Amino acid sequence: MAVGTFTVVPVRVEGVDRTTAGWAMSWAPVLGACVGAVTGAVTVAGTWLGLSGALAAVLGVGAAALLTRGLHLDGLADLADGLGSGRPAEGALEVMRRSDIGPFGVLTLVLVLVAQVLALGGLAEVSPWAAAAAAVVAGAGGRLAVTLACTARVPSARPDGLGAFVAGTVRAPLAAAACAVTALLCLVGLPHGAGFAALCAGAVVCGLAAAALLLRRALRRLGGITGDVLGALAESAGTSVLVVAAAGASWL
Repeated sequence: MAVGTFTVVPVRVEGVDRTTAGWAMSWAPVLGACVGAVTGAVTVAGTWLGLSGALAAVLGVGAAALLTRGLHLDGLADLADGLGSGRPAEGALEVMRRSDIGPFGVLTLVLVLVAQVLALGGLAEVSPWAAAAAAVVAGAGGRLAVTLACTARVPSARPDGLGAFVAGTVRAPLAAAACAVTALLCLVGLPHGAGFAALCAGAVVCGLAAAALLLRRALRRLGGITGDVLGALAESAGTSVLVVAAAGASWL
């Protein structure tokens, strides 16, 4: 279920229940790290081929979108449209259900994708390994926000859908394990220096803080999480990690 939810890899899922869902959501950082590894590898390969950091980053970010079917980006756009509509919870959720993307969604997607490309491209110009490591950490940190949003006391905004199925399924030990795994993944920055590894850890904290603010807003406006909210959390946290890492790398 984790592979099928967070990647485009075709899998067969049978006998899924809420216990399985909890385990799947706890594996989210690992799947995010795998997607991030591909993003970093494509970006590094682009720089080795002589592309500029920004252009190589475009290919890396595009690869990530392909590997996830763009579902997280779609969720981000839908949530932006829902929150931007100014409607009460039911009306906002109805806007989010629509298949089209409105002006708030388009603007949010453009800003987020530009931020990802420029941050990753800047890291690639600092060091190919810095770009690869930051991509891995951003992938893990972004999906850790999803794991934490599926812990207890976070309700679902709807009685059905992915949000209702996974809401409250991640137990505290699994959430702690996911946090520990993400912290360990920050060590991939060590080849670029201990300071950069520490920067990656700090960037994850900043990313989770940004996701927490977005989650708080979604809970107040919608009353709970949906699949779109989870996708938006992954993208907002992952983007924040890249931006903080890029900003800090220039000072190391």
